[in-house]
Amino acid sequence: MSASWWRRLGAYVSPPPLAEKPWRIALEGCPLAQRLDHARQHELRRLVGVFLARKRFHPLAGVELSDADRALIAMQACLPVLRQGPRNLRGWRDILVYPGEFRVKRSHHDDRSGVVTESEDVLIGEAWEHGPLVLSLADVQLDLAHPWDGYNVVVHEIAHKLDMLDGPPDGVPVLPTHIPRRQWIVAFQRAFDLLSNDVARGRDTLIDPYAAESPDEFFAVVSELHWSQPSVLRRADAAVAGLLEAYYGPSPAPG
Repeated sequence: MSASWWRRLGAYVSPPPLAEKPWRIALEGCPLAQRLDHARQHELRRLVGVFLARKRFHPLAGVELSDADRALIAMQACLPVLRQGPRNLRGWRDILVYPGEFRVKRSHHDDRSGVVTESEDVLIGEAWEHGPLVLSLADVQLDLAHPWDGYNVVVHEIAHKLDMLDGPPDGVPVLPTHIPRRQWIVAFQRAFDLLSNDVARGRDTLIDPYAAESPDEFFAVVSELHWSQPSVLRRADAAVAGLLEAYYGPSPAPG
């Protein structure tokens, strides 16, 4: 058989689940996964095997990345696709891992004036459309140590990846058939508008004000809340909380 035939076959043969010993080590380090029921843990283990076989990690700036670190990143990255399966991890391959915060230079061209301005952002995570996932290892480890504080950089960036499956991010991922697209758009737009208004007026908000940056950031931030502080999300907006539970499945977070 030709090499090309074998490559095509490989696209349909699923890699084996993560082996027992590294699975147990990773599970001990990830409270979100520990609290899943047996069936969802079984599926997560399968997804982590797929992720580690098909993605490539690139340690940068002197970072030391152990096999356990890779497994823990993979475990958190696979949580948001537990309900939809590994196809929702398609379209990208590489994970760039910095030791901590990293700087990104950006250029903005004003179409009206023709002026190009340069800026520099300090980030802990980034997801590129059709490109890599970029993470701060220090912040990944902080999220594992404090799993119920409302933040998770891996979940946040995977939410962006899910959002990008059908084009530029807009806060509306590819939805399963049981979630009406119009219902999602109406509920999320309403919640985003309310948050943006509160932030503009300087009011305290249950949802991180960063979510008011854009609809796609709103989706990523509330995804973090779903996995790590769903009770806060329900108080902030019950409709959005319900739609995220329908999309992601029940949160393993206490309360």
